Amino acid sequence: MTFLDMLHGATARNDSLLCVGLDPQPQRFPEGLRGDAHRIYDFCAAIVDATCDLACAFKPQIAYFAAHGAEGQLERLMQHMRANAPHVPVILDAKRGDIGSTAQQYAREAFERYGADAVTLSPFMGFDSIEPYLEYHGKGAFLLCRTSNPGGDDIQAQRLASVQGQPLLYEHIAAQAQGPWNKNGQLGLVVGATYPEEIARVRQLAPTLPLLIPGVGAQGGDAVATVRAGLTQEGTIAVNSSRAVLYASGDGDWKDAARNAAWATREALNAARR
Repeated sequence: MTFLDMLHGATARNDSLLCVGLDPQPQRFPEGLRGDAHRIYDFCAAIVDATCDLACAFKPQIAYFAAHGAEGQLERLMQHMRANAPHVPVILDAKRGDIGSTAQQYAREAFERYGADAVTLSPFMGFDSIEPYLEYHGKGAFLLCRTSNPGGDDIQAQRLASVQGQPLLYEHIAAQAQGPWNKNGQLGLVVGATYPEEIARVRQLAPTLPLLIPGVGAQGGDAVATVRAGLTQEGTIAVNSSRAVLYASGDGDWKDAARNAAWATREALNAARR
């Protein structure tokens, strides 16, 4: 089963467009775990168990593990998700961007060491920085396209004078990903929820690609506008929420609070598509 098959399957089974981001910050953990980086696995595994029937994907952010020397805990978490939520695909949020043998090693890390179903990548160095990941047939790769941070304008919103039609950079990335780069149907795009008009433009240029859309929740993205701009019969979306789910409560009810936050976000997204 390919990543895209898994994403479609989880979306249908869990009636969900919600991707739950796993960005563990020990200083924000609930009482009993707070401040203890050795409990990253315990915290994240509990979130997975509380939300695995509400999510279409999980997205662990590798930096939040690596910063604490917790790569081993991430490996355990990946195994936990595979054992306890095998129908929900896992997107490793790594945003790698390098070429040649280095890209091959990053691909090996994502797909062999961690067993991810998909990975996020930076396309800044061009197609040969993406190609090593596509050698893993059935795996997915989401390319940064129009990100939710204000500084994205510095590069992504600049026009390419040497390209026919002088598209903005993010438009060019979307067109390349829909077209010549997507040789085996493995690519998707990352588009921030804070820019619904640009989501619609990306969808126009890449009608069949899955879109990973961060920015709903703590970053203030509009769930309704996001769904209406990005979801079509041809192209699915996975709308990420991390902090709003993970840190819904710092008290003893934190697992229930995380589940309730995930449920509320899923329902808001579903209301927009219905």
